[in-house]
Amino acid sequence: MPLVIVNFLQLLIVVLMLLVLARVVISWTAPTGGGGLVAFIYRATEPVLAPIRRVIPPSGGIDWAPLVATLVLGLLLRFVGRL
Repeated sequence: MPLVIVNFLQLLIVVLMLLVLARVVISWTAPTGGGGLVAFIYRATEPVLAPIRRVIPPSGGIDWAPLVATLVLGLLLRFVGRL
């Protein structure tokens, strides 16, 4: 696979991981409010987190989807790095 595509995929995965992390921090600090940036983060991460939530629903008030998404994205990043 061309190096440009590998680098783009790695950058995309890292940005998505950072957005998931930002969503977690936002949910801890301001779970009910936010502006345009918060709305963007929620819209960008929901397509990744929603399928995970269907498989692993929140239990005991803890949403495990961001943790699972981060682990899967990390594995994907390692896989793409080996290409």
